[in-house]
Amino acid sequence: MLVQKRRDKAAAKRFFQKVLRSNPVPRKIVTDQLRSYPAAKADILELAHVKHVFVKAAARVNNRAESSLQPTRRRERQMCGFRDARRTQAFLSCFGPIRHHFALPSHQMNAACHRAALQKRFAIWHDWTVTAAANKIIL
Repeated sequence: MLVQKRRDKAAAKRFFQKVLRSNPVPRKIVTDQLRSYPAAKADILELAHVKHVFVKAAARVNNRAESSLQPTRRRERQMCGFRDARRTQAFLSCFGPIRHHFALPSHQMNAACHRAALQKRFAIWHDWTVTAAANKIIL
């Protein structure tokens, strides 16, 4: 997730470049109908032959990528809104991996398996935080 003030060509280009640094070149890009995306895509050589699909806003309601923002929006409501873009980006960079560590596909397992998997993940989290705290005290 990348927080930016605007949704213009420069912002879209920054987003595409950031994604390309850590991921392979995609086969297809799906975006809304904002014109800054194709303009930014045209400036990036790696994306020259990538298929670009436009989707209307109503068609993305059930899209997992679009609904993945729900925990972030819930957290934002609890905090009465993020006040600074840098702090928002710092929070989201930390919050995303932690949330994905504990988010289990509960619809694909029964309650006993869900509890066992969650208990295992909490044990990993506990070990990691204790190790991190010990390393911080030693330094």
